[in-house]
Amino acid sequence: MFIDIPSELEASLIDCSLPPRELNGSFLAQSTMAKYRTELTATPRFEEITATLRHALTGKGGGYAVLRLGNLAKALGIEDDRFLRLVTGFAAEVAVPFSPFPRWPLWKDIGVKVDKDPGKSSGIGYNAFHMDLVNGTLPPDYTTLLCVRRDPLGGGPSILSDAHAAVARLSEDSRALLAESAYHYGTFFDLFGVGEEYKPFPILDGSDPGEGFVRFTAKMLERSELGQAHADAARELAEELVRGQVSFMLQPGDYLIVNQRRFLHGREALHSGQETVPVSDRRLLLQLFLRARAGDDSAA
Repeated sequence: MFIDIPSELEASLIDCSLPPRELNGSFLAQSTMAKYRTELTATPRFEEITATLRHALTGKGGGYAVLRLGNLAKALGIEDDRFLRLVTGFAAEVAVPFSPFPRWPLWKDIGVKVDKDPGKSSGIGYNAFHMDLVNGTLPPDYTTLLCVRRDPLGGGPSILSDAHAAVARLSEDSRALLAESAYHYGTFFDLFGVGEEYKPFPILDGSDPGEGFVRFTAKMLERSELGQAHADAARELAEELVRGQVSFMLQPGDYLIVNQRRFLHGREALHSGQETVPVSDRRLLLQLFLRARAGDDSAA
């Protein structure tokens, strides 16, 4: 769902100056979230928009949303900290912002590196469907991406797919294989707030159909040693995810929030010729992770 910000709310937010962010470890401090909420709920229609946002993420059939914050980004400066505080305030209405990477700030840059593995988030190739931090026992409940700059050459649309809908289209035999702890991917070190390493893990990580994480990354098909039957089941899931995907181009100021318990995400390849684009002009996203509040089962 794409959510536009009413003009009266935009006008109020432009004049709203939120205090600097304070962290408690790698999590946004509760005191900061309380201050943001006090300021933001005083603006007209803010609570209406955030209620729409939460429903888009956790209501029936939902799982992702794009807040259209482009006008605010233009008015305040998309890389100005005032704007980033406002975006953080919206995020805190969904769940608790945090960084699982102690060496990175709360918002992590995802730029474009032409010499990087093309399939990585900062690469130039196709970034296949995945969930972030798939191999942690407590992955982030939400992953979010703020578009600072789109690919000036016109490539790199975002792709999303309803993971549980894809699973429902699989055969019973495939679902049974995906529920077995036979999968692994990646390394696990220097992480915070995402539990312990989960290896091996089941792709279907829930006791009931349609619930829990679908712990999938298409990269495991090429970069993990899997038995033939388990690999075939995962490959079938990958094909169903592509079959059911939605695709759209994020514009500067668009803020994508993905409920990782429902949807998987990725990116089409950037347009060829990235090496001719100055680094300062290349596609740039900022990533922020969210943890559902204790006792909040709305992400399930």
